[in-house]
Amino acid sequence: MKRKWLLVMISIMTAIVLAACGAGDKKDSDKSGDAGADTGGSEDGGQFRIGMEAGYPPFNWTQQNDANGAVKIADNAEYAGGYDVQMAKKIAEGLGKELVIVKMEWDGLVPALQSNKIDAIIAGMSPTEERKQTIDFTENYYTSDFVMVIKKGSKYEKAKSIQDFSGAKITSQLNTSNYNVIDQIKDVQKQTAMDNFPAMRVALEAGKIDGYVAERPEGISAAAANDKFAYVAFEKGFDTDPSNTSIAVGLRKGEANLDKINEILKGVSEDDRQTMMEEAIQQQPAAQ
Repeated sequence: MKRKWLLVMISIMTAIVLAACGAGDKKDSDKSGDAGADTGGSEDGGQFRIGMEAGYPPFNWTQQNDANGAVKIADNAEYAGGYDVQMAKKIAEGLGKELVIVKMEWDGLVPALQSNKIDAIIAGMSPTEERKQTIDFTENYYTSDFVMVIKKGSKYEKAKSIQDFSGAKITSQLNTSNYNVIDQIKDVQKQTAMDNFPAMRVALEAGKIDGYVAERPEGISAAAANDKFAYVAFEKGFDTDPSNTSIAVGLRKGEANLDKINEILKGVSEDDRQTMMEEAIQQQPAAQ
């Protein structure tokens, strides 16, 4: 009887020890899981979540596969491609993080950044003084100029100055500096701003507008996608702050990775940037 009782006691003690060890292992595992789930911060590892429209070629667009280095969009069956995506890949690699593309409307980018839903905006965004009041920017990763996209054969095809568009129906993208510069054209018929460039192309082809203001890559893209389009590069163009034709990475105020991202961008030569843009123009979906 005593031996039987002793065996019972040994079994109970063994069970208690095993349970304690299991709890300790689980605790350690939980701690490890928490660290791996980190999606921000300045340390290596985790995710680098990028917000973009994925509808602003050649900077960014949406496609159906991973051709030409496109990256799958989070919670979506589609992929994002373009100049911004390639630059984002370089930054994420330099930070030692996994690149995650989050597709959203243009107006939602800054709020998403401020609310920690994304870690950065890489979406063809200009570092204007107005935007700098709410978010920080890196050094520029692309600089362009403004052109006017028009229909071939129109009376504006040989324009040299922005004033040659006096009386014309002109628009640009909503909530961008491109739209504000239209006011510099005397007697212009400024049209309602549009959400995206594909919509502007449709309006231009239909004759609802005479032209739209865009950065040069969009002008090249529009002319390549539709042989009815051309773009005017002005001899006397818009008077605008250089920041309006430059593009930088948008970050939260006080972002710890700012200096590190600037170093990564500094390591991308001007020749490489130009090559990336040329490839993006060639690779973009024709419909966009």
